[in-house]
Amino acid sequence: HEWISGMIFKFLGHRSVLLGQVVTIVALISVACGQGDDISTVSPPTPVHAGACFTAGEQKLRIDWQWQLAEEPVDLGIDADLYDIDLFENSAAVIAALHARQRKVICYVSVGSWEEWRPDAGGFPAEVIGKDYGGWPGEKWLDIRRIDLLAPLMRARLDECKAKGFDGVEPDNIDGYTNDTGFSLTYQDQLKYNIWLAKEAHARGLSIGLKNNSDQVAELLPNFDWALTEDCFAEGWCDQLLPFIDAGKPVFAAEYTDTGMTLDAFCAEANSMRINAVLKHRELGVYRETCQD
Repeated sequence: HEWISGMIFKFLGHRSVLLGQVVTIVALISVACGQGDDISTVSPPTPVHAGACFTAGEQKLRIDWQWQLAEEPVDLGIDADLYDIDLFENSAAVIAALHARQRKVICYVSVGSWEEWRPDAGGFPAEVIGKDYGGWPGEKWLDIRRIDLLAPLMRARLDECKAKGFDGVEPDNIDGYTNDTGFSLTYQDQLKYNIWLAKEAHARGLSIGLKNNSDQVAELLPNFDWALTEDCFAEGWCDQLLPFIDAGKPVFAAEYTDTGMTLDAFCAEANSMRINAVLKHRELGVYRETCQD
């Protein structure tokens, strides 16, 4: 639960590369390929034409990025090609300003939890709101089995993401089945919901990342365009994301200062694995240090 802009290429980190790579990163973040599912609760938008999709071999792996979910307003001056920022806390003007600086912008939104401070919180039926999300006051787990009830809300969020001009989406809390949510969520329930989310994002021309859910990489790799991890170097499971790298899809990793991690502790490994790693404070404010040269 912790937690992408591209003029040159870098995903959650900070620094520029070559202008000749701009076109590639733009295509990676703003154009995504989807895969269907069997869910038919209200027709989704018209899908992006398959011909617009890039093959894995054309996608670039090394992308400098910044992740800022706190300490708004967003610092527009970070030397990163991709920004990951909050959907609700930022106006279309912020995204436009980042685009003017040749950044790509990802919208962060929790799709697996209910947050009492969000403007649409009152629209969630009581029956889909579960147990408290430990460590995050005012947040509770969602019953992701009830796509019939969640679909209108999540589609509206993705519509807002698209309308504000974001290039992709970071869906948080897509591994609820591994937690004490108050619901009997299964591995298959999570797969179904995550694939549905990927299809909905792609139908809007948004890229979508696999957030933390490393146990389902094999099944979800065809549906997701990149991956974002937290603490994988500190906890020793970054290798589980290598199928993304092997498929030509970038991986973004955030390590946190509250675990005692430093750049010296993980950058050599991250760079050898071609993972875009940054060091952040847990609250995800402006501060960051990056492994990229």
